[in-house]
Amino acid sequence: MMMRIMGKREIGKLSLFDLIVSFMIADISAIVLEDPAVPLTRAIIPILTLVALQIVLAYISLKSRKVKSLVDGNPTVLIKNGKLQDSAMAKSRYTMDDLLMQLREKNIPDVADVEFAVLETSGKLSVFPKEEKRFIMKEDVHLTRPLKRFDMPVTLIVDGKVQDEALNKIGQNRFWLKNEIQKQGYKDFKEIYFASLNYEGKLYIDRKDSGKRS
Repeated sequence: MMMRIMGKREIGKLSLFDLIVSFMIADISAIVLEDPAVPLTRAIIPILTLVALQIVLAYISLKSRKVKSLVDGNPTVLIKNGKLQDSAMAKSRYTMDDLLMQLREKNIPDVADVEFAVLETSGKLSVFPKEEKRFIMKEDVHLTRPLKRFDMPVTLIVDGKVQDEALNKIGQNRFWLKNEIQKQGYKDFKEIYFASLNYEGKLYIDRKDSGKRS
């Protein structure tokens, strides 16, 4: 009943403060249930206080953007206009493995297909594919060529470090990779934050924020 009073939200969408309040209520309730000698009022009063605090903060958050940001935090843009925001990822302690995993969960295998990606305050990732990669109905597609067999993109560079195992997987080496990045105006692997090769043979490269051209 207390959870209903606090508001209807999915567990995955609860703020950090809401989760803390929920855990504290559960702990207080458990203490009273485990020890019959503890008066019931010792649980009711703290629980009511916590619920009241949560309701007051929720109400203030609705009226004040600053308070809401302080309590719930703000969403973080991880991909903007097709470019990885590696400084924002580092600040959020969000790795490329985390990003690629959540993209795969949304049936998006290639980071190059994403226009915008936002890390919500709940920890979930909101993804907006590029226009040409948006889902369409089969009857809207008129194929002029046979489809290629799909394979997951191969990660070649992460934070300036070459993934040699991935290069071996595609039958290439560092000399080939160096030549490919030079074709796109990069001199060194250290300039690149992330690079991958998709099943069509297209190389996706994202430059480190500190080295981006003006």
